[in-house]
Amino acid sequence: MKRLLLSTLLLAMSSPVAAIVIRHDVDDATYRIPASAFPALVDMPGEGHGSLIAPQWAITAAHTLPRHTVLKQVVINGQPRDVEQVVVHPGYKPLPQALIDQAMASGEAMLIVAFLAASDDVALIRLRQPVTDVVPVARHAGNDELGQIIQLIGKGATGTGDTGHDPGGPNRTELRRAFNKVSSAYDRWFCYVFDAPPSALPREGVLGNGDSGGPALIEHDGQWRLAGLGSWKVVQGNVLTTRPGRYGQVTCNVRLSHYADWIDGVMSASPSAAD
Repeated sequence: MKRLLLSTLLLAMSSPVAAIVIRHDVDDATYRIPASAFPALVDMPGEGHGSLIAPQWAITAAHTLPRHTVLKQVVINGQPRDVEQVVVHPGYKPLPQALIDQAMASGEAMLIVAFLAASDDVALIRLRQPVTDVVPVARHAGNDELGQIIQLIGKGATGTGDTGHDPGGPNRTELRRAFNKVSSAYDRWFCYVFDAPPSALPREGVLGNGDSGGPALIEHDGQWRLAGLGSWKVVQGNVLTTRPGRYGQVTCNVRLSHYADWIDGVMSASPSAAD
């Protein structure tokens, strides 16, 4: 039950965020994409994602990492890749058990939202060997995310905006792509709202449970670049009974432009210096 709450509040915990929640009035087939559409996608163990940003480096939301074991492998382009090192941002703060217990008792989780918003939910993964069969995704260099159309990719839980998705359902399904528009951007985060038709984009969608760490891409000069990582969402009502992924849900992404210096510093350091 506690894991279910985490899955509802976060987009995925090392077992956290359907492969994109979609519009109820658009055929699911228009959202589905082959793995070749984004080969730089990283599959974390069980559920959750990351992205390959350099031949030997991937990036993910810190909360997708295993909580009680060492991350030994990830999967990229269908192939297991051994992990040499994980570097978690020093500002990352795991969710306290006391807040989980309070939300479990009351169904109200606003203090969890406040806690998540104050944490640096980002981690870098150094692979044992460089990836030679996949081109890393380029990072978006600007801090102009507000108002931009973003592309979302994931294979977590799925459903439709009129009913949401089953929080207890499978958190790894088929690969899907959806789009949304950034409604706010500041400091660590940029966020978007799952609009209902007719104001929704033609293939509007939102990340679901099992999509944490998944890419949010912004197009620049004809190239989709990595701008954010799926992190957490605001579920309206009682978090124990409300289905996530319904129209009106707000989802927030790690804003990579805020962490550009940290990312570059870690990747340029030797493995021992980055510990």
